[in-house]
Amino acid sequence: MKTEVEDIQMLERAILSEARDQAEQIRAEAKEKVDAIRKRAQERAEAERKAILDKAQQDADRLRGQSAATAQLKARSTQLAHREQLLDRVFKAVKEKLPEVQKRPDYDQIAALLLREALVQLRVNKAEIRADKTTQTSLEKSALNEISKELNGQFTIGEPVEEGIGIFVNAADGKLNYDNTLETRLDRLQSTLRASVHKILMGEQP
Repeated sequence: MKTEVEDIQMLERAILSEARDQAEQIRAEAKEKVDAIRKRAQERAEAERKAILDKAQQDADRLRGQSAATAQLKARSTQLAHREQLLDRVFKAVKEKLPEVQKRPDYDQIAALLLREALVQLRVNKAEIRADKTTQTSLEKSALNEISKELNGQFTIGEPVEEGIGIFVNAADGKLNYDNTLETRLDRLQSTLRASVHKILMGEQP
């Protein structure tokens, strides 16, 4: 028969064995949890790294796009500025040559057209006409009388103007007026002519 001492020793061994098994299980579970935590941490770190890289790539693409757009806009602005400067020089040169129009053999007809247009625009039958000396002389030859009869109006020639080539018409005691000088007509046409003039300068069909 087993002695009491042997029973105690057997019980101790059983307790120790169970304790070792529990300790081993605890270590295994702890290792599993640590591995899971480490894995989740690595996955989170990888996701964060990817998100940071993606954001950096997006920012870089956006900045490159902005830089390209800014460069294109600047190039376009420079091109438009050069175009406008060129057109301004062209129209300035044209304006400087306007006095040569009065040397044309048909200038009497041009002066009559300028006067008729101004009077028709104002729709008046009484007005004072002022013009540069050359235009005034042209009108006094015959155009003034003919247009007065044509429009059934009373139109008189006033003092000649010192600036401008063409016609100024004043009516209704100065409340109505129409500037039909060549300079003003050119100014009116500039906005509509700029595109066509630029095409001509570039060798294109207007």
